[in-house]
Amino acid sequence: MTDVNQEDVIHALEVLGLTLPVTPETLDRTRRVLLYTWDPARYSNLTNNPKKYMEAYKKAEEMTKLVEAAYALLSAVLVPDESEA
Repeated sequence: MTDVNQEDVIHALEVLGLTLPVTPETLDRTRRVLLYTWDPARYSNLTNNPKKYMEAYKKAEEMTKLVEAAYALLSAVLVPDESEA
């Protein structure tokens, strides 16, 4: 992974709601919880208004992408590889 600066790491920590130090277990658990919370399919029964449903669905999709990107960045940068140990 190249060109990762401190601001990217800080933003990823904010997205996941974590603070340093981060353990692999904490990172995985937080990812699972946030992906469950922001799962777009969970918004199917919240409203009968198609416009509001699509707004909530798109917001959930955006948050899912943000969570995945933050997880990928933090797992690559902060969690040491077992092969390096």
